[in-house]
Amino acid sequence: MSAGSRLILAAPHPAALSAACRAAERGGNAVDAALAAAAALTVVYPHQCSLGGDLIALVHSPDGTVRAIISAGAAAQNVDVEALRAADRRMPAQGPQTVTVPGVVAGWAALAESYGTPGALAAALRDAAELAENGATVSPGLARAIGERAEQIAADPGLTTLLTAPDGTPLTEGAPLPQPQLAAVLRNLADDPWSFYRGPVAESLAEGLRRAGSPLTAADLAAHRPETVEPLTLDTADTRWWTAPPPSQGATLLAVLGTGELRCGEAPQKGRGELRDQPPPARSEQATYPAEHLAPLCQDASAARDRLLGDPRGTQPDLNGLLRPAPLNGAQPPKPPSRPAGDTVAITAVDDSGLAISLIQSVYQTFGSGICDPTTGIVLHNRGSAFSLDPDHPALIGPGLRPPHTLCPVLGRSADLLLAAGCQGGRAQPQILAQTAPALMNPDADPASVLDRPRWVVGARDIGHESQTLLAEPGSVPATTTTLPSGVPVVVTPGRTDLAGHTQAVRLTADGRLDGAADPRADGGTVLCGGPAVPVPEGTPA
Repeated sequence: MSAGSRLILAAPHPAALSAACRAAERGGNAVDAALAAAAALTVVYPHQCSLGGDLIALVHSPDGTVRAIISAGAAAQNVDVEALRAADRRMPAQGPQTVTVPGVVAGWAALAESYGTPGALAAALRDAAELAENGATVSPGLARAIGERAEQIAADPGLTTLLTAPDGTPLTEGAPLPQPQLAAVLRNLADDPWSFYRGPVAESLAEGLRRAGSPLTAADLAAHRPETVEPLTLDTADTRWWTAPPPSQGATLLAVLGTGELRCGEAPQKGRGELRDQPPPARSEQATYPAEHLAPLCQDASAARDRLLGDPRGTQPDLNGLLRPAPLNGAQPPKPPSRPAGDTVAITAVDDSGLAISLIQSVYQTFGSGICDPTTGIVLHNRGSAFSLDPDHPALIGPGLRPPHTLCPVLGRSADLLLAAGCQGGRAQPQILAQTAPALMNPDADPASVLDRPRWVVGARDIGHESQTLLAEPGSVPATTTTLPSGVPVVVTPGRTDLAGHTQAVRLTADGRLDGAADPRADGGTVLCGGPAVPVPEGTPA
């Protein structure tokens, strides 16, 4: 980072903010800062992300070029699909059969090689190792997850070691969180991040996977390669939007963002998700577009994703069907498996050169597969639970195939500003971003106020209800609303809920102002780096 340049970063934990500032003080740019934050989060947020998860990111270069980095791991080459189908009609929710190759570390390496400052990733990983050795403590969010998942933790020796005190009681907020095995792995990765896939770390992890009952092997780890691909692009009246292509659910986000021309690489795509019989709202109106209009479109888009999204390595997904979802017209969409809350972290950063990143990494569900490898201290994700066992479904599990992904980063650019945004929220990420990202494109909007607004999500088992329900934070729908016009019941929560997502957003305005905000539902904030490393009050222009 050149002398005098600045960057702003938003992340869901203070340790990530501190790591980002250290990276900037060493001369790092926005991507270096984001990678430092990402590494720190795998130490302090093991319920939501780890070295054993996946990563999808978008990067906006100073010249205006945008690329998507997809480092989503595949199923084992020797996966026994018939045995899985014989056991149940659905994939298991957790356990060893749901572990796919973890992509996070390869994603970090790809980002560092293409956009980072030499040596910055290695320094960030050494910082993360020091944090794992003796600096981490239990955050409020992690403490909530430990309390909610006590039975799962007790069932796994690795999680028990990680998350219980010497006297056998669960760790509570503020307690030390030492992870010496993870610290050793991070130091190895600082010397060579690819050793996670082809080297001593890979060998140790492969043996741990074998002991846990996973079909993944060292050869599966060695075969993993991250992809740098063209993003999906949507041009609306005043904003160009970018998001990740399949297997990400980015197309679902574009389906609810409004009308316009979409491009996938250089090929225009016909068909556009629309708010039925309604003109697209103007920018100033988008933040308050009522749930009764937006929620049905979200339902349609979610149902289309559940039917149509898969891995392009297998069956080419129906982009037109994803982008112009068929109306449900009162029909019940497919029911997803039950999903515990809390699965993902988003990190966003932009510097005054115009380099911006939205990076999302995840173990999918809380504590992922429910397995922490005792030798490496790595919590393993359960992204494979999103596969289908239906022979006719595009997300059918198969050797070397990737499951459909909820990770959904977004970038927006107008004549006024550049936005990097992302959120936690599982399958509801497009809904959450549709309620926040358009409002954030208004340069006069206060980002903290936008993220502070009450939100709603619509779903079923994924939000804790057996049938389609709109779960509303107080104030997100009129107080008298008990059902939507479609008949979907409305349930108002007592207060803010993690199910409404943790959104992180940063912006660079045309006049050079850096600002941003971190979601008040999470544990983090924003930080301005590149001068004195002083935290910025959330939403305050830097």
